[in-house]
Amino acid sequence: MNYPNLKEAKKRSNKKAEYKINDYSFSNKMMGKKYFLRTYGCQMNEHDSEEMKGILEFLGMTETDELENSDVILLNTCAIRENAHEKVFGYLGRIKHLKKEKPDIIVGIGGCMSQEENIVNEITKRHPYVNFVFGTHNIHELGSLILESQKNKQDIEVYSMEGDVYEGISYKRDSSITAWVNIIYGCDKFCTYCIVPYTRGSERSRKKEEIVKEVNELKSKGYMEVTLLGQNVNAYGHDFHDGTEFSDLLEEVAKTNIPRIRFVTSHPWNFTDKMIDVIAKYDNIMPYIHLPIQSGSDRILKLMGRRYTKEEYLELFHKMKEKIPNVSITTDIIVGFPGETEEDFLETLDVVEKCKFDGAFTFIFSPREGTPAAKMKDDTPLEEKESRLARLNERVNYYSKMNNEKLLEKVVHVLILGKSEKDESKVYGYTDTMKLVNVSASKDTIGKIIDVKITDAKSFSLDGTAIE
Repeated sequence: MNYPNLKEAKKRSNKKAEYKINDYSFSNKMMGKKYFLRTYGCQMNEHDSEEMKGILEFLGMTETDELENSDVILLNTCAIRENAHEKVFGYLGRIKHLKKEKPDIIVGIGGCMSQEENIVNEITKRHPYVNFVFGTHNIHELGSLILESQKNKQDIEVYSMEGDVYEGISYKRDSSITAWVNIIYGCDKFCTYCIVPYTRGSERSRKKEEIVKEVNELKSKGYMEVTLLGQNVNAYGHDFHDGTEFSDLLEEVAKTNIPRIRFVTSHPWNFTDKMIDVIAKYDNIMPYIHLPIQSGSDRILKLMGRRYTKEEYLELFHKMKEKIPNVSITTDIIVGFPGETEEDFLETLDVVEKCKFDGAFTFIFSPREGTPAAKMKDDTPLEEKESRLARLNERVNYYSKMNNEKLLEKVVHVLILGKSEKDESKVYGYTDTMKLVNVSASKDTIGKIIDVKITDAKSFSLDGTAIE
């Protein structure tokens, strides 16, 4: 057994990551069995689940969306906020009852929660019916863990390490139109509120030729869009120590001529002028950037360990607006960080007023055990934090709708992804600027980029009609 260790997870030796090839020698050893996989958290977790599904199907298993009909249950977990923990443990209660009825069901827990010492200790003590726990560094071992779990009571295999890079991964992708492509794993920023550097390891980039090869393969299969993925994509290449930057990779991917390219998530600290120039240069790099600010107060930004000031962020923001035609910019904002005053919060509102973001993900600060921020004095009442969040959301939603209304009666390009959930007679897709559009069009448009005239604008979506 290997238990997570927070002290080990903090270490950085600056050693180069090892590049390894995945082993799929365990194929078809669970033919006829069914698996149920539930994913929590970010895009990286969603893509990790695609890798897990690929492994499970190499075992000969098929996916089911019915928990009670499964032979293997996997929860791919998130550690960003406390409510993510609560959701997982709440769901484990449901699994516990099912396990009593069907004791042969195999239950596994993976993802970022598994990398936390206190969580694994709780699973061991309170949830002994869980067969195995694995972390973010050993997804490639999932096949052997499932096979071994049929012999052992409970197995904990979680590694606290800087991490390696695995190639030759076989994904079962959730879409045949858009695809995630990992370009860098881990994070070295150590923002004081964030658990990710401990759960995901050090920044380690995939080789450029492997990424371009994957994009070309996706293009040959008819994929219309790729999203380059990482905890901090614009740190790509720094660990090579040879001058390689994310802008170099972005340009190489653009030259594949795949119709659409996106990337998430960016840290303002690493966003270079060269990146802006490359985005502006290529039509197939979408003019959409997610650029978290987290706070508008220099004092709070320093406590957060963000390493930029409000003015530096605003300078970068306006440079993007000036150089990238039609660019849409969204952000992340935390309210109620330890020590945040009303004056600090007003600085954040000032940034929102100046930037008029196309959208924002907003959160109340959630302490993560083991991070520096969890030890900071936090004496702001919850009611005050909730009030600030409501005031923030009012302004964010106002500007989101205002930006959407600018598209009324205009014709925009929309990549159609599927049938609309709210209206069976419509399809849905996204503009180049990442705005959701419900479109009056036939199902034959799914998988295509079509011209759409915008007829209605809301805070979080648009309505439109296909132009013949």
